Amino acid sequence: MKKIVTALLAVLIFAAGALAADYPAKLAITYVKAPLNVPSIVAKYNKSFEAAYPGVALSFPELTEGPKQTAALAAGEIGVASCLGATSALLAASEGLDIKIVGIYSRAPKAFMIVVKDPAIKSVRDLKGKKVAGPKGTILHQLLAAALEKEGMTVKDVQFIQMDLPSGANALAKGSVDAALLAGPAAYNTLASGARMLKNGEGLVDATIVIATTEKFLKEYPKAVETFMETHKKSIEWMKKNPLAAKEMTQKETGLPMAGVEAMYPWYDFDPQIRKADIEELVRTQKFMLDNGLQRKKIDDVRKLVR
Repeated sequence: MKKIVTALLAVLIFAAGALAADYPAKLAITYVKAPLNVPSIVAKYNKSFEAAYPGVALSFPELTEGPKQTAALAAGEIGVASCLGATSALLAASEGLDIKIVGIYSRAPKAFMIVVKDPAIKSVRDLKGKKVAGPKGTILHQLLAAALEKEGMTVKDVQFIQMDLPSGANALAKGSVDAALLAGPAAYNTLASGARMLKNGEGLVDATIVIATTEKFLKEYPKAVETFMETHKKSIEWMKKNPLAAKEMTQKETGLPMAGVEAMYPWYDFDPQIRKADIEELVRTQKFMLDNGLQRKKIDDVRKLVR
């Protein structure tokens, strides 16, 4: 009996040692539900990460702003930024922060749009001199710049006003701005209230959202990152097999009407594989950041940010 107990203790000690080597004792994974981040919502409702990391103290901070996410990564406060805008990843990396892109969260050019109410504004050209509200240094800002460039204009040709999405939607409703840069539920609700889409990201931006960690965390806990990616992929597969349940979870979590979820659901490409086109989009995004004075230093080889 004594030998059996000793053997069992040895197995437990070995297992504990393996866990310590594979995973940190505590792991924070960001949770961002908007614009329409269905895989994250599914993982939350199915408790997928809790099942994937037994024995690890997990937390899911709702950090929705890119700079706060990259700062938390750099400080070691989070292990994985599950849903980080490419603009934020590039800016942080250009300033010397440790950023490693390990996957693509989504591509959704149709979900990001320029929204107007005035019937006199019929094309992007008509925005010249107009007030446009939106979040600076984001995919939406990049969309505006790309749309204006198509017409031989720049962001300097409009009165760009920094606002978050709810504030921009509210300002457009009140008539204090001529256009708002909106995405996800904010865009859907504004359109449902009588506004209209002037332009979305199709043919202009891929609206790339990435999954990121740090080189330090990846080297120290490669198994933890691998487990995240495997679990994330399983959530995507679960969505495909259970579309109605996934939509019901999304409706409950976002507060959107089911009609809104149904309309927006097909806009998103959640394939996490990093494609050649994704790298090319990162290069274009960096150019936008540099051209508009949002990024001080150029990253010589963007591919080095990608795992």
